[in-house]
Amino acid sequence: MTADVSVLHAAGGRLAYRRSGAGPPLLLLHGGWSDGRDWLPQLDSLSDEFDVIAWDAPGCGGSDDPARPATIAGYADAVADLVLGLGLGAAHLCGLSFGGGLALAVYREHPELVRSLVLVSAYAGWRGSLPPEEVAARLQRVRAELGRPPAEWIDGYLPGFFARRVPAETLALVRSTMLDVRREGTEAMLAAFADADLRDVLPTVAVPTLVLHGSADVRAPRPVADALYRSIPGARLVVLPGVGHVINLEVPEAFDREVRDFLRTVD
Repeated sequence: MTADVSVLHAAGGRLAYRRSGAGPPLLLLHGGWSDGRDWLPQLDSLSDEFDVIAWDAPGCGGSDDPARPATIAGYADAVADLVLGLGLGAAHLCGLSFGGGLALAVYREHPELVRSLVLVSAYAGWRGSLPPEEVAARLQRVRAELGRPPAEWIDGYLPGFFARRVPAETLALVRSTMLDVRREGTEAMLAAFADADLRDVLPTVAVPTLVLHGSADVRAPRPVADALYRSIPGARLVVLPGVGHVINLEVPEAFDREVRDFLRTVD
């Protein structure tokens, strides 16, 4: 599972991405504590049918830090810079966790660039999906842990990412991305997401949408997925039994199957 990193020089700074395959463009948006490496399996497995692009969000991986103050709309503009800079036209957007909320923000800010939405373990922003006390607790934890070496707290997140045993190489991949998190970039991203409330955009979504959820997800529990599904006109909900938050790495074959089956229905 390898893919070379390329860089697009956009108005807001450098945007790093990995790209593989040919066909309709499928842009993969990663979650927090992460970068585009979390999509390495899909860069391989889905590239037979799609032009698969996995970005590093501003402040992550090889991308420059975001402008301050960072907002979810600013991240959406950065996605638009990448889509336009690569000449993708309207792309399928598939986002995990933060990336799912970001996909919704891209639709709100730049609907003409979105062909479909795949919302995986997604939120309508933390403020749009979680109780205020949970949002505050998550931010407090983020800020406390970013002040310590990642090796001291990485393993504390893994039970919230996966509901079942995953291969050692999967754990190594997750740990490697988390070891490389940049304090300012990660704090900016998660603070922006904590402040994001995207519930207003849900009833306006007019592109095919898949809400993909794991029944054992403790970070974005089932009511969060149900709220997305019920609020987006014509959305499809798929719940994978016994699966946790990082679906694409925990059950990659099932993830790929659901994404393929859905995207093949999109005109």
